[in-house]
Amino acid sequence: MANDIQEEFPDYPVFKGLQRPLEFLGLKGRYIYWAAATVGGGLLCFMIGYIVIDFLVGLILVTIILGFGGGMIFLRQHKGLHTKKTPTGIFIMTHLKDF
Repeated sequence: MANDIQEEFPDYPVFKGLQRPLEFLGLKGRYIYWAAATVGGGLLCFMIGYIVIDFLVGLILVTIILGFGGGMIFLRQHKGLHTKKTPTGIFIMTHLKDF
């Protein structure tokens, strides 16, 4: 009976990845989604600025949004994919022996 099951369902190798984050055009992991949102928001603002006011206003809006968004993405990515909050300030530890 066990041999019948083996013959019906052959094993295939499954590639599970290399435990590395997804990378696309130098962007890694969650920053791919941030870049997609930045581009989408820039295009939306360009369309709204172009329809409501003028082409030049739309072009200025898309330049500002893409520049600011791209800069923030690359600054955050430079800190690391899994950034943690770093505490700032002076910490006074008292009663260390009392639990």
